[in-house]
Amino acid sequence: AGGALALLMAAGALAGPAVAQGTPNGGSAGVALAAAPDSAVAGELLEVRLRDLRPTQPAIGHDQIHYKLGRYAGSKDEARGNPNKRFDDWCEANGQEEAANAGPAATLADPASFACTLAVGEETADSVAVMKTVVVGPGGSLHLTDGHHTLTSFLETPDGGPDTKVRLRVSDNLSHLPTDAFWQEMRDRDLVWLQAPDGSTLSPADLPHGLGLARLGDDPYRSLVYFTRDIGYTPPSDAPEYLEFLWGRWLRTHIDLGATDLRDPAAYLTVIEEASRAMVAAPGDTEIAPGRTADRLGRLAEWNDGKKATGGEWAKLSVPVDEARPGKLGYAVDSRGRVPAAPDCTRTVTGRHDGPLLAASGVLCLDNATVRGPVVVSAGASLLSSGADISGPVSAVAARTVALCGTTLDGPLSVVGIRDRLTLDGHGCTPNDLRGPVAAVGNAKG
Repeated sequence: AGGALALLMAAGALAGPAVAQGTPNGGSAGVALAAAPDSAVAGELLEVRLRDLRPTQPAIGHDQIHYKLGRYAGSKDEARGNPNKRFDDWCEANGQEEAANAGPAATLADPASFACTLAVGEETADSVAVMKTVVVGPGGSLHLTDGHHTLTSFLETPDGGPDTKVRLRVSDNLSHLPTDAFWQEMRDRDLVWLQAPDGSTLSPADLPHGLGLARLGDDPYRSLVYFTRDIGYTPPSDAPEYLEFLWGRWLRTHIDLGATDLRDPAAYLTVIEEASRAMVAAPGDTEIAPGRTADRLGRLAEWNDGKKATGGEWAKLSVPVDEARPGKLGYAVDSRGRVPAAPDCTRTVTGRHDGPLLAASGVLCLDNATVRGPVVVSAGASLLSSGADISGPVSAVAARTVALCGTTLDGPLSVVGIRDRLTLDGHGCTPNDLRGPVAAVGNAKG
């Protein structure tokens, strides 16, 4: 292990002085640990809070997150004598391979409560190579370039949250560049994905300001590609950035997800088979994206890697959630089904809104909006706030539904007599940042 790490350091990949890291998972660090974002150099490891990361893509596959949330919330890993997968995932993301043990009181928020197979200071070239990556931008801003799904899963699970810490590998420090030059450099290096799920082109200003289901849009084709892994394609060792998005964009022209009930595991499984077989059937020189062929993007020569439908990744994927070892799809559909259904929006606010907002009737939806002013919900109306940033009071009396997820609120919140459902937390609801006083009286909880 030491030899492999020494090679990386000699090559400059882990340059810089070793810094002791006072975490319970190990002793002194054998890998360079950046003291602060603006001083970090490429190859150093930087400990961050999830709340401080900025996405470099507008969307994720929500069903991939729901697979993780379903598995993290279950006890079937423990029933087989293993730590829950969330600890394996955290250890791998932190450069420490997988979990060695995690007792009943273990939480992601407290790394002292569990142990990884590699202690801090024992990292190997391989364990560092698979860590998630970040680019330091102007003002020391932290732009996540790999790991949006993994880290969103940590943020969304009840024992994690936005203050959960994890180390990331710094791929570059571009903090010296002006903002426009920084984003041009990110584009030139293919380190930012500026395409919405509907295919429209975005600007860097349109990117979400943080991680979470409420902030990152849902791209169902990105989830579809995730479920076809090792059935229709396998990521190559030299995979380009945003590999799954490239496949997803191609699948949009071959598969109509709008015609499929993705709440039905059997129907979902059928469309996954259709997609994976389309990937395999594409000739190897098919251009999936400009300059990128199917073979270059990991197309498998045979469906399910040549195994029968009763074996391989296909057989594992399709195991129902009530079995001892459920497949990814079963966990995902079950987890998504536990999120309370939301009423349809009658008015949606996006972007910036200055001044008061009144929901006099119907359903007012704030979709990653920035609101500078009070928000008032009248009796019988509803408010759904997802990823919004509100600086002003929010009040609702005798409203039908009030749901705040992934919302930053600088003013007071007053909710009284909510008739159908008040949601401020819970499964699938990104944690809020409520900075003012909260008064909640006589509400139906959902």
